[in-house]
Amino acid sequence: MTSGSVPPAGAGYSVLLLLHVAAAVVGFGAVAVTGVQAARLRRGSNDPGAPGLRRYFRPGTNWAARALYAVPVLGFGLIADSGGAWDATDGWVMAGLGLWLAGAVLAEVVLWPAERRIQRRVAHHWDDRAEAEPLARDCGRAAVASALLLAVFLAALVVMTAKP
Repeated sequence: MTSGSVPPAGAGYSVLLLLHVAAAVVGFGAVAVTGVQAARLRRGSNDPGAPGLRRYFRPGTNWAARALYAVPVLGFGLIADSGGAWDATDGWVMAGLGLWLAGAVLAEVVLWPAERRIQRRVAHHWDDRAEAEPLARDCGRAAVASALLLAVFLAALVVMTAKP
């Protein structure tokens, strides 16, 4: 916050803040669920919840996870609606944006490609033993990437809340 600024208030700011937080919770929540489901699937198709895992990893884009892209957009909306209380050059804003960028790169480069490969294998090679090893490898990648993304989310949550 710039010196002498009043913390933001008002209905518009509150709605933007609610949407910003909701996008983060939905996006990172979906990432967490993907990691948990990938870890379960890694155990193999004999898991008692296998039918649910097949449904979860049906082919298609995980749109809930893509809610992550709304987080910085809404964040910049918060800055614009803050009446000068926050600035894009504030250290905590830049740290939060850097964490978000690291998370987005990890999701785009590791998590979502692994998720797409898992979807393909689950849809077309469910009982193919030759696909068990690559499937387990992709499940491991997805689970680890998900855990790392959750660590990034927690770090961003601390930065955004504490505003150091």
